[in-house]
This record gives sequence, C-alpha cells and structure tokens, in this order.
Amino acid sequence: MTENLRNRRFRIVVISLGVCSLIILLQFGYIMLGGEGIGIDSQISLPPVERGPILDRNGRILAIQTKLNSVSAWVPHVTQREETSRILGEILSIPEEQILEKFKNSTGFVFIKRKISPTENSKVLAQLSEGKLEGISLVPEFGRNYPAKSTASHVIGYVGVDNIGLDALEYTFNQELTPPVIGSSQEMVYGNQLFLTIDLPLQEAVEKIAEDTFRENKASSVMIIVASAKTGDILAYTSLPNYDPNNLSSLNPSTMKNKPISLLYEPGSVFKVFSMASLLELGVVQEEDTFFCNGYYEKQAPDGKLVRINCLGRHGNVNVRDILKYSCNAGAAYASDRASSEAFYRMLKLFGFGEATGIPLNGEETGTLRPPRTWSIRSKPTIAIGQEVAVTAIQMVKAATALANEGMLLQPHIVKKILTPDGKLVKEYTREPIHQVISPSTARKILEYMASVTEPGGTATRAQIPGIRVSAKTGTAQMVDPQTGKYSDTAFIASCLALFPTDSPQVIVYAVVESPKGDSYFGGRIAAPLIQKVGEFLVPYLGIPREGEQVYSHPGTLTVPRVTVPPLDHTVPDFTGLPKKALLPLLSRKDVKVILNGSGWVYKQTPPPGTPVKPGMEIVLELR
Repeated sequence: MTENLRNRRFRIVVISLGVCSLIILLQFGYIMLGGEGIGIDSQISLPPVERGPILDRNGRILAIQTKLNSVSAWVPHVTQREETSRILGEILSIPEEQILEKFKNSTGFVFIKRKISPTENSKVLAQLSEGKLEGISLVPEFGRNYPAKSTASHVIGYVGVDNIGLDALEYTFNQELTPPVIGSSQEMVYGNQLFLTIDLPLQEAVEKIAEDTFRENKASSVMIIVASAKTGDILAYTSLPNYDPNNLSSLNPSTMKNKPISLLYEPGSVFKVFSMASLLELGVVQEEDTFFCNGYYEKQAPDGKLVRINCLGRHGNVNVRDILKYSCNAGAAYASDRASSEAFYRMLKLFGFGEATGIPLNGEETGTLRPPRTWSIRSKPTIAIGQEVAVTAIQMVKAATALANEGMLLQPHIVKKILTPDGKLVKEYTREPIHQVISPSTARKILEYMASVTEPGGTATRAQIPGIRVSAKTGTAQMVDPQTGKYSDTAFIASCLALFPTDSPQVIVYAVVESPKGDSYFGGRIAAPLIQKVGEFLVPYLGIPREGEQVYSHPGTLTVPRVTVPPLDHTVPDFTGLPKKALLPLLSRKDVKVILNGSGWVYKQTPPPGTPVKPGMEIVLELR
C-alpha cells in the first residue's frame, strides 16, 4: 500500500515537471516568433533612475548625479575605420590601435568610451557636424560627480560605469540611493537622499592636518577620526592615502584600503586606558593601590621559567593614575595579575574588542581578542599593555564612548538620516546606547587620570589645547613583520586617543600614524601633536568654551523695533539717528523741500530741531 502511494506521488511529480517544462518551451517559442507572451500585458523594462545625492550633515553635496555622453559605434556603418580611429584617438586620448581592435572584434553596437568629459563631447560633436565620424554617435548616460574630490573618499566610495555603487556608502546604501524599480512606466525614478554625520569643513581641515603629517613622517598611512562624544556621530573620518572617486585611474591597492575599519594592529599603551578601567570596575584594583616598577614586570611560570615584560623606565611605586601618566608597563602588568583571565576578558569584550562595530562600511575587520583558554601565562599582562590584541581605529573610538558617557557604550554612526526625493524622512540614526560597560564613577576616574597624562611629566603633553582640559593617552607599538611573523624593528604604530573637555567630553579624537619614517616613531611625539592641531580647529568651530572665557547664550532671534519718523508739523523735529529708508516719504512733501545727502543714518541736520516750519523752507539732512 505504502509502495503504491509512493509510486503514485512520483508519477505526479514527474508529470507536473513535464507540463511546466512544456509551458515554458511554448512560451519561449511564442516570444521568439514575435508574440507578446502568455499573460503578459506589457513589456517589462527598466525605467530611467536618477541616483540620489550624498550630503554632509548640513546638506553640503558630497556626491551627485550627472548626465554625460558616451561615444558609441554601430560598426556596420563605420566605413572609414582608420580615419575614425585616428580622430577619436586624438580626442579621447585612446590609442588608435585600441579603437581599431574594437571595430574588428565587433559586428554591431560597441562603446568606444563611456562618460566623456564636456570638452571631449564638444570636440566629438564638432567632428560629427562635419560628417567625419560616420557610424559614430553620442549616447547619454548617467554618471556620478564628487565635488569634494578625494575628501572623505573612504566614507563615500564610488560607482562603476553603470552607476552602481562599488565601495563604501555608495555600495552599502546602493538600494536606497538607486531603488530597484522594474515596470512598464518610463517615468524617471529618483533615489533617496543620504545625509552623513560628516561635517565637510571639519573633514577638510582634519585631512589637511593628516596630509602634512603623512608627508613629513613618510608614513604608510595616517588615520584621524573625530566623533561627537555624546552621540557617537563620526564628524570626520580621515584615512590616507586616499583617492579621487572622479578619477578611477587613481585607484590602487594602497589607496583603496579603508584602514580605519580594516587595518589590524596592536594598540600599545593606549589600550591601558581600557585595561585599567576594567580592573577598577572589577574591584580588584583600588585607586590608592600601588605597584612597584623597577624597570620590568617579572613572574615565575609553573615550569620555573621567568616571564619578563620590560618597561620604558624605573617608576618606583605607581598607582593607576601613575600607570597611565607615565605609561608604566610593569605597573599595568602587575595590576592585571589581580583579575582572573575570564573576568578580564569579559570586561574587554564589553568595550567591543574582538567584534565588528557594525558601522555600515564594507570590509570591516572584527579584530582579535582570543578567549582565555588559548592564553599563555604571559597573555594577560601582555594584553593589559596593549599587545596580543589586535584592534581597528573605529573600535578604539567606539570603546572611548563609554568613557564619555558615564560608562555607557554607544553605537558609532556615519549616516545621519535618509530622506525621500521630496524631503520626507525615511530613517534617522539617533543616539544609540548599547550597554553599560563601567560605572559612572569609574568613567570619571579614568578621565581624570587621562588628564594627568597631558600634564608635565606625562607622555601626552604635546596634546595640550590652551584653555581646555584634555584627557589623553599615547601609544607606541611594534608592528608584526608579515614576512617573518615577528615584531619588526622598523615598523611602528604611533597613536593618541583624546577626549575633551575632561569634565564633560564633547569630542573624541583618535590619531594613528602607521610606520612613520621621520625623526621619531613615538606616539607622544608625532601622534599627540595631531590632537592639539585638530583641537585648535575644533574648539572655536564647535563653540567649546575655553577656561576663563565668558560664554553668552542667545535664543537665536532678534526683535527689531519699528522705526517711526517724528511728525513734521509746526517745528522741525530731531532727525538724528534715523535711517534713510524711513525718511524717503518726506521727499514727497509739497510744503517743504527735504534734501537727503549720503546714505545710512542722519548725523547732522539744517535747520536745527525746534526751528519753526515755514512754507517752502529747505531742510537738509546729512547721512553716513
């Protein structure tokens, strides 16, 4: 019975598949013979789509749609192939042989060059009008223009010749910018508007600072990220080398790499900020506890071998504040011994290390924070000083939001909102708390300890901003040589993390210089000055008050009183201080003659106020 049922079902399935295949074959044959297809009322086609613009947080254009012509050929009509190739080669800067090859290898329609410049377009039109390019035509196509050129290129990305996003936000928000609409209508479809958190004038200023450092230090790369401390909005995102998305020929592996999300490196001593915050939060270290540094950390392994981690100096007894101020490796390592590996690991995970931030840029790395079961006896103290852990620059900025928000970790945002073509809100990205990492008291302590790093004796004195208390931490870390798998003697990461003002951080700035080859490779010498330079621009630009400055608040509106002209009846009134516009009606008086000399406001008049008015008298008002 069961076997018969199974055979019956099998026959039904086979018959159904055969019927479906037959219908498809009949449909295909009908269409090929010129029919319209079964059940199809109208031909499906792609309507023209205008890709939406990308704008900064204040509406300044970063990417916009353009309409450019492409040079095409209908090969059967190209009768003078050599001459046509010569003319087009000169205009389009293409080798003549390359154009001839296209003619030989094509039997119908072929593009010679897509999306030509206005100058090239004018020259081709001139040749067409003279009848010299038989079989050649200009085909209008949509293109993309980036007015800011290379500015924020690693955030914006670029599109291909078909106007499809290929990198960064052009890629990750491709569907929002170019809606996938298919239908019979040929009306233009408009994409949404993408507003970023980036502030264009700030971005340009930060890139200029980064370019100077990139050039002076002969660095492999320079990264500077500026974020709003209270919201997580990325205000500036700089990664050098960069590229001009208007000129895709500038793309190469070095310029295309979006390093703030993809370059993995050991952060070095900057990581001590999060190590010490974790140990304080766990309660295994108190702010008054001290650890002795005689130039190194030493611990005996179960097998009798000594584990030693060198320090940059002999700091004596150090507390948590001193560990950060003097960047004491030994103190940080000894402090980490008080926590279990599992608890220490759990705290660092809460800061977001070892996982992607979720920022909507393609190619983000997760970083490396190995689970405790894989640690050696030296792993915990080594991680505490920023080694045996790999991070990205964007991870460091995200972790810093917990310090600025009383222990609450925030999601970093690079997109502010999406609007429809007619300005209706599609989606808005607002402040997004993730979870509590440390207590408010721990966050405040760490900020205070970091402020001491910028004071005399600290490693970040070059990050000082006059009139602003800055909480900062520098780092210098050896990079791993990919050839040997060991630490390089010539490649270093110099970095500095800063939050300011200390009492209520408004801004997070993180600067990283990869493999500098100038006079120094120390974070305190080449990365800390970047904080100071960026800060000097940020403070007035964002209206952050300096200590001692008087701050005035204003509602943003002014009420201007209505100007009234005193009556000119029996005596001449006092016209002093009145504007010219208010006096113009006096020129139409028939009983007296009013003369206005100059423009502005009345400062002198003849006759003086109080003079009796007589018919036909002359009143002269001097203005300036």
